[in-house]
Amino acid sequence: MKKIFHTLLPLAAVLTVTSCSNFLDYEPKGTLSSDNVTSAANAEALVTAAYAGIGNGDMIGPIASMWVYGSVRSDDAYKGGGGVADLQDINFYEQYNLTQPQQGGGFYHPYTWENYYKAISRANVGLRSINNLTETAFPNKKIRQAELRFLRGHAHFMLKMLFGAIPYVDETLTNDQILATSNRQLGNDQLWNKIGDDFQFAVDNLPASQTQVGRANKLSAAAYLAKTRLFQAYEQDDKHKVVNINKTRLQEVVTLTQQVISSGKYDLHPDFAQNFLPEFDNGKESVFAIQFSINDGTTLGRVNTEDGLNYPHGAPQYGCCGFHQPSQNLANAFGTDANGLPKFDTFNNGEIDFKTATVDPRVDHTIGIDGHPYKYNAALPFSNAWVRDPGVYGYFQTMKSQQLATSSAYKKQGPFMGTAKNIDVIRYADVLLWQAEAYIELGQQDLALPLINKLRERAAGSTGRTKKADGTDPSKYLIKSYTSTGWTQAYARKALQWERRLEFATEGPRFFDLVRWGIAAETLNAYLDKEKTRHGFLNGARFTAGRDEYLPIPQREITFTKGLYQQNPGY
Repeated sequence: MKKIFHTLLPLAAVLTVTSCSNFLDYEPKGTLSSDNVTSAANAEALVTAAYAGIGNGDMIGPIASMWVYGSVRSDDAYKGGGGVADLQDINFYEQYNLTQPQQGGGFYHPYTWENYYKAISRANVGLRSINNLTETAFPNKKIRQAELRFLRGHAHFMLKMLFGAIPYVDETLTNDQILATSNRQLGNDQLWNKIGDDFQFAVDNLPASQTQVGRANKLSAAAYLAKTRLFQAYEQDDKHKVVNINKTRLQEVVTLTQQVISSGKYDLHPDFAQNFLPEFDNGKESVFAIQFSINDGTTLGRVNTEDGLNYPHGAPQYGCCGFHQPSQNLANAFGTDANGLPKFDTFNNGEIDFKTATVDPRVDHTIGIDGHPYKYNAALPFSNAWVRDPGVYGYFQTMKSQQLATSSAYKKQGPFMGTAKNIDVIRYADVLLWQAEAYIELGQQDLALPLINKLRERAAGSTGRTKKADGTDPSKYLIKSYTSTGWTQAYARKALQWERRLEFATEGPRFFDLVRWGIAAETLNAYLDKEKTRHGFLNGARFTAGRDEYLPIPQREITFTKGLYQQNPGY
């Protein structure tokens, strides 16, 4: 199994984290700090600790997996589990009801806020230390500074995507200055530029390749800068409404993504399944990933537990916990028409019948369906009996982040599960679709056509691992490429948005895509209107434009800063 920086892990282990009441109190504890690092080896350990920081979330404060914030909060999935009261905090996200008093100091987004700022603190501690070393003493100084700024950029990007208005904290600030930094000190565009500056520094100072698996490189930094500029291009007013799409930013997206594409370093896996199996981690489609490991000399390994609640509850090899169930709306979205294309306007009229309907093959990589192979094991068909509470949430189960109990990457500790499967922050499919999106919004949709079709062609060929024990396909697969006929900007935009949904379904980006495009309210309320006829637990759910695009600033942070932090609109 891959491990991140094998030789540095023992040194990094001394940087254990203790929980604090507020991120402003936090500095990694142990034998190393920004005050006592005097050697290159110790500086390297601080960099390794910063890499660990971006994966140091947990079930109740996730930072690597976005299934709660990006999938359940969208039209992709229901909370699942044992009814609405089971992990009720997640139900609040699903219902867009985050005005509950307990949310101010409860689980999930307050801890996610804290965990990301802990990651930022680790990066800043490393930067303060390395900034004081000479290049003679530390020949890798520029490279490691660039990696730390990349990691800090990632954490700030995720916070901005989740919360909107956040304080930007870098290594130059003293503790007193941090305490005086408001979450409104920088405007929206200024904050994006600060995040972009970190990625640009990484582009300018990282090599195109790194010898150690898991480190950021020049191309992963270029890809992340492209993502930043794409989000920045959709300019929002104070109520989160998209009021302009900045063409200059879109052109930057084209240039940066082309740098990645033309390098030849990355490509699509030939089989879509390879993105979701640990034996293909750090393969050619992985542009940047959060690294996890098992059997690495530690008691439990460094496994991802953030997705550990999402295994089928009734399957005897798992036994817990049945969360993150794909929605009927998502299942329907995989249906195709007689030409092998999505049913844009009619897909959700009824409930898809997988025995008769033609479908995009990616459905059997994404959704556990009765009688269909579970996680590419033809001898283990998914069963409706595995579903924990079908009367509330239906019968579908998510699959992408799960692994077979027989996998060498799988670990069970008590009732909970984790795996050593990486979480890809950016895969090459992202890069292709970001470029396609920029071309479409620039009015150059013809250039987007082959990029979108490349993913559809890969999907069409990704049926080998999904076959049943008798060698037949579990579904009636029919997917075709788009043609230039009728390929207008409006049609191309619809195709692009659909492709992103199917390609990354249940991986977490869906909610944030809808917000970026400025269509969250209309899409999610239309989704809810239909879902309420299928599932009564959603009867009170409603997305409020101008509020629900972003999470509330945790009340404990506002209290800690004595009101310096301002709450987001509507909360």
